[in-house]
Amino acid sequence: MRDLTHPADHLVQAMERIYRYRMTTTSGGNLSIRDANGDIWITPARVDKGSLRREDIVCVKPDGSTVGRHPASSEFPFHRRIYELRPDLQAIVHAHPVALVAFSICGEAPNTRLFTKSRAICGDVGFAPYALPGSEKLGANIAAVFATGVDSVMLENHGVVVGGVDFRHAFERFETLEFTAKTIIKALALGPVRYLGDATIAAAHTRAAELPTFPAEAAGSAEREARAQLCAFVRRGYQQRLLISTEGSFSARLGPDDFVITGHTVDRATINPADLARVRAGAAEAGPAPSHAHPLHRAIYRRHPEITAIINATPVNATAFAVSDTPLDTRTIPESYIFLRDVARLPLLETYLEPEKIAARMTPEFPVALIENDGALVLGRTLLDAFDRLEVLETTAEAVINSRALGPVRTMNDEVIDELVAAFLTPKA
Repeated sequence: MRDLTHPADHLVQAMERIYRYRMTTTSGGNLSIRDANGDIWITPARVDKGSLRREDIVCVKPDGSTVGRHPASSEFPFHRRIYELRPDLQAIVHAHPVALVAFSICGEAPNTRLFTKSRAICGDVGFAPYALPGSEKLGANIAAVFATGVDSVMLENHGVVVGGVDFRHAFERFETLEFTAKTIIKALALGPVRYLGDATIAAAHTRAAELPTFPAEAAGSAEREARAQLCAFVRRGYQQRLLISTEGSFSARLGPDDFVITGHTVDRATINPADLARVRAGAAEAGPAPSHAHPLHRAIYRRHPEITAIINATPVNATAFAVSDTPLDTRTIPESYIFLRDVARLPLLETYLEPEKIAARMTPEFPVALIENDGALVLGRTLLDAFDRLEVLETTAEAVINSRALGPVRTMNDEVIDELVAAFLTPKA
């Protein structure tokens, strides 16, 4: 599909998202897009990133002349140098998100083998030595690293620069790398971090065979309502930072072997009902391809008819437990145990290769699990029920991680747990 969005609009929309989620500051960061005719559209110098408008974007012509009301970003030199050396890249994101800055001031780059997705999206990450911001020397340092073939480069004592074949890919790479860095930092508070080997990554990318399709049908009111609610909760999850634009699969049951699920590769921040895929009796409706999580969701729905909603998500604190060997103890406050019960831990490859085995381990009574080096899996009798559990899971995980700075956690004893089970979790006669 052709991208007909103007470069200036891409830059404004992306900067608004980056600033809103505190991945840069009022004065920090710059974005650019190289147009087909060689023009470079770039964010301006000394303009508030929190209120950037379309007319603020600067166009730098191939001859170096500019069009616009402001001067181009002071760091335009490294954008130009990267484009000169990497003709395959058409968009660049530079910003100062906190987790990646933490890596940059320690002289390190995040290990993208933390997740299969981050490895696929980000690949290897380079590291460029320090030079004065805005200088030709900095441009040369960064471009030299990009010339080795990497698409993401950490800047010593500065931040990060990522490139993409278009702006969507550049932004996804930037956001995914920041999420990876945040998760590593959170997980290190728990203990050693588990990374994936080549064999595991390759096996995880062995997806189920492409589904047969059936013709698109007119959607009834029940399906329309399910699609609307699903999209609302996906967007809400993104706003709550419970998932990122490239991760997270939400589904809702329509019938005994019939459900709608997030489409593959759709931006979770802007998802709409048409971006969802319908899967029925092992076939997909003509239209968007379903998320790669569809075999797992189908196996769970078929085994547990009382479950009507399933969420895969990547809340950073809960995911930190998923990449470490530290168990998440939910016996912290009553709400945590009532909503989450004991959180299971699931092997990564089984969720891809043996979904029926995972479905057998999950139950409506124990509906929450962490998938190793992936994220959270949550079941619900309603979509609201599942989403509520996801939020409780993340707040519990964050509280436990934060408590590490204060001292040992005083978990609730068996007597208290038995009392909670009797009062809230045991069916009344």
